[in-house]
Amino acid sequence: MTQVIRKAAELRDKVAAWKRSGMLVGVVPTMGALHDGHLSLARAARKQSDRVIVTVFVNPMQFNNTSDLDKYPRDEAQDLALLEAEGVDVLFAPGVDEVYPDGFATTVSVAGITEPLEGAFRPGHFDGVATVCSKLFGMTQAGRAFFGEKDWQQLQVVQQLTRDLNMPIRIIGCPTIREEDGLAMSSRNVRLTAEERELAPRLHTVMQEAAGKIRDGVPVEGALNDAKTELKDAGFGALDYLELRTVDGLKPATDLSQPARMLAAIWLGDVRLIDNIAV
Repeated sequence: MTQVIRKAAELRDKVAAWKRSGMLVGVVPTMGALHDGHLSLARAARKQSDRVIVTVFVNPMQFNNTSDLDKYPRDEAQDLALLEAEGVDVLFAPGVDEVYPDGFATTVSVAGITEPLEGAFRPGHFDGVATVCSKLFGMTQAGRAFFGEKDWQQLQVVQQLTRDLNMPIRIIGCPTIREEDGLAMSSRNVRLTAEERELAPRLHTVMQEAAGKIRDGVPVEGALNDAKTELKDAGFGALDYLELRTVDGLKPATDLSQPARMLAAIWLGDVRLIDNIAV
């Protein structure tokens, strides 16, 4: 039976008792509307921890678009049923006032790695991510935290944050979970129309094709330009970015002299799709 806890003090008491028994605690931070991508993180946490906490908190601080925050899907009863089926010990679902009480005045900001890509298109987003993760790590007192690689830049930001602030928690990245047709799972996918949902997997296909060209020696700029044209012709909306970046530091990559990642964000209707693949 998964216990629902809403107060940090109650959660810390429970975690302290687990730790006194020598248990390792894992946490999976989420914004709810859980799908198999989230559940794969819970399974990884279960394998690598004695006790598992999944947090569900739609963090207003990381939304620079109020309408996106309002539209974000929420279904705690469904989330709880899914977590119980996975044997999760605690669903931590604090209210906004519990996370950001009256007088809250601290923002955690990670420089450098937050500035390109998502940072350029969503000002303040990563300050919200860094701040809420700092809060959740403190509230849960977990020893390990599990994040999906789909949000690759976010994963790098959280790893930088915990290194820089000497947080006693290990950040573990887990592979992107995809639908059978290749679309990266996302809570926002439910907002796609039937026609958009049919087109959406093309993003992953085009990225794979571009990565193949780059591996075959086609210049990076040419391969990416071809991919951008193909996405536009296929019927996608505005492209925020399609770039090749170094795995270490997310610097622009013009070749494969060091490990690289291709990252994309593109609009389809009123849904913004993001994806990334190793190149």
